[in-house]
Amino acid sequence: MILFFFLFISLRFAVFGVGSRAYGDGLFNKVGRGFSAKMRALGAVEIVGLGEGDVDEGELDREFGVWSEEVVRVLKSGELKANESSLVDDGSDYEVDDEEEDYEDEEEETETEIVDLEDIAGKSVRKKDMGMVESNGKKNGEKVMVTPVIRASLTKQGYKIIGSHSGVKICRWTKSQLRGRGGCYKHSFYGIESHRCMEATPSLACANKCVFCWRHHTNPVGKSWQWKMDDPLMIVNTAIEEHKKMIKQMKGVPGVTAERLSEGLLPRHCALSLVGEPIMYPEINSLIDELHNRRISTFLVTNAQFPDKIVSLNPITQLYVSVDAATKDNMKAIDRPLFGDFWERFVDSLKALKDKQQRTVYRLTLVKGWNTEDIDAYSSLFSIGNPDFVEIKGVTYCGTSATSKLTMENVPWHADVKAFSEALAEKSNGEYEVACEHVHSCCVLLAKVDKFKINGQWHTWIDYEKFHDLVCGIGKAFWKQ
Repeated sequence: MILFFFLFISLRFAVFGVGSRAYGDGLFNKVGRGFSAKMRALGAVEIVGLGEGDVDEGELDREFGVWSEEVVRVLKSGELKANESSLVDDGSDYEVDDEEEDYEDEEEETETEIVDLEDIAGKSVRKKDMGMVESNGKKNGEKVMVTPVIRASLTKQGYKIIGSHSGVKICRWTKSQLRGRGGCYKHSFYGIESHRCMEATPSLACANKCVFCWRHHTNPVGKSWQWKMDDPLMIVNTAIEEHKKMIKQMKGVPGVTAERLSEGLLPRHCALSLVGEPIMYPEINSLIDELHNRRISTFLVTNAQFPDKIVSLNPITQLYVSVDAATKDNMKAIDRPLFGDFWERFVDSLKALKDKQQRTVYRLTLVKGWNTEDIDAYSSLFSIGNPDFVEIKGVTYCGTSATSKLTMENVPWHADVKAFSEALAEKSNGEYEVACEHVHSCCVLLAKVDKFKINGQWHTWIDYEKFHDLVCGIGKAFWKQ
């Protein structure tokens, strides 16, 4: 991440680079250093020396504080030429651009306190944004899931909070395909249109505290629904409206055409996998029906701790179960579940998946040094849930925090993920093969050969119009297809 500040007169500038020394000295803050050097080579004047922060081992807050104080001191002092410094008001805010990361976990925050862009400009979370919530966490006498602290944290991360327990956020792949660039792995694997995909959840709560959690556990946890419950129609309507607002903000961005923008304003897919455990929401079936009534496809991911919810779940476009480990001990270490009978719940979830008679997926997240040596154990799970697909993805590094000590050393290369996938496919004795891969996402798809490989060609893409006709009762019964 690069924080940079310009005065567009005689090209005065200052740069603060944030990186991780886990990449090695040659790559640490390479972009920040290179940017600073290029600007100086072009004749620009660096008003403050290059600042650098290490998100893992350094004292980032202190280092950035010292650097930013020096920037403000120079701006307020007479060190700049008079005709330049006169443009800076002592009490004014100044803009800071946050260069968008090309990682899947963009705009992440760690659980520990970090420097936020709003803080640089002297802004803070307003009391009215936090809502009128009593100190006991209740609103109008009911317990709320999203407390003021959680709301403030998620809002800073780019979430649009819906009601008291739901959220929506625009995905970087949505932005990418709006610009005419590539789509996410679900585009490659299943033919979704990334620029028409909405990423949402009806429950920000979860029953696990996974070591690779993208949010570093800023979302709440629980073993059952114990919060105020919002209406599913309100959630869907608000999610679509908030999503459309975020899409509209892409107008004028280079590469975004009027045609793509208009398509993006009509979402056709919904990934119910944003954060938390969507299947915990008591009205999940009604919410799914509301999406299907609008002919919006549904991709739902569950963390395999609520098998009864899987049994009662209405047909969706594609149902995922997270398989983060293949043994009980590894699952306890990686998922850190709240339930004491987590392994039994996990196995029962796989059994429930087998009975769904719809498109189903095992989703494996590989964490190097934790679960990448269990090929035999993973293979033994195939017969329990009999999934149509197995998605194998390398863990995304989201920074070290008090709740996770993962480093870049725990992130497998795509070659590692592919080798693991090929070995796992070989263990299936021809039942599964590698059908597709998405290198950028470090993700590989295994698919059932007898169902999806026809005359040597893979057919894993979904006929979305046919799905909606079937789920709405037009033609044959859904589970016959």
